[in-house]
Amino acid sequence: MESGNSGFVVLVVEHPRSVAVNHAGLWIRRHQFESGRGYVHFRDEFIFISAQENRPGVTDLIPFRLRLYLSILVVVVVAGIAGMIVFENRTPLDAFYFVVVTISTVGFGDIHPVTPAGKLLTIGIILVGVGCFVGLAASILDLMIENRERNLRLRNLNMIVGVFFSEVGTRLLRCFSAKDPEIERIRSALLVSNQWADEDFGRALATLSAHGPALDSTMMSLPDLHAFLSAHKGFLLSLFENPQLIEHEGFTPLLQAVFHLAEELAARDQLTGLPQSDYAHLSGDINRVYGLLIVEWLTYMRHFKVHYPYLFSLAMRTNPFDANASPIVR
Repeated sequence: MESGNSGFVVLVVEHPRSVAVNHAGLWIRRHQFESGRGYVHFRDEFIFISAQENRPGVTDLIPFRLRLYLSILVVVVVAGIAGMIVFENRTPLDAFYFVVVTISTVGFGDIHPVTPAGKLLTIGIILVGVGCFVGLAASILDLMIENRERNLRLRNLNMIVGVFFSEVGTRLLRCFSAKDPEIERIRSALLVSNQWADEDFGRALATLSAHGPALDSTMMSLPDLHAFLSAHKGFLLSLFENPQLIEHEGFTPLLQAVFHLAEELAARDQLTGLPQSDYAHLSGDINRVYGLLIVEWLTYMRHFKVHYPYLFSLAMRTNPFDANASPIVR
């Protein structure tokens, strides 16, 4: 299986493959790992994908209104230049200069139409071109403001992710990793330090590509897990009340998976002496949560390192994968 030095992404999903690959491409772009490459995990296998194939084209990134104004403006400029050359016998440079100063409403007046056809052409340039130019400028400004507001919302949502890991996520990771039979293969790759850069986080995710979660629910204390999740059910529900949570493509599936696991455990009258088939089903639910948790934890650590170094310091010292972790600063 291919691996690289940086920029890999591992996404654990349970959706049909076509949906999963598209979602993985969105996730990779959302977290902006440099290489734009990743793995989609389907239960017990990893499939390599490239976000380049799922990367939106220019027409997907630019709003329709902006594309419309830009297209019309290009047509007006080209037609205006051609018309000034034909009707006014101007050079291409003079024609381009005239169209630009007219559309931008500068209008120096040093070049002006003298023929009836040139005057009609100028009227068309003013009526259509000026309106499109103003609309284009307004659309670009709106896009910049919208992107800035969205980035601020995502930063606030990442703070919610931090609260989730403080209350629930880190304890679940500590519980699950303690029962992970393959934890020693990935432990060293998850010992995040203050010297880590994007390449290091990429390498850690690449290491996860060979680590399919293989927790066995029969080896875990399901009653204790149920008690823990039940005690935090109100907290999990409060996270769902955030209407902007859907913007966080990585965290929402994790929250859904955790809540589903809590519901599965709560639906059973007892959590001991279950049929082997039911234990296997619960193992699948637990592994889904575990796989998503690791990926989102790495993303959460990366975000905190960049934006909140003091919060990253505590998260690093309480790393659930570090057997010697301690909040005490040494």
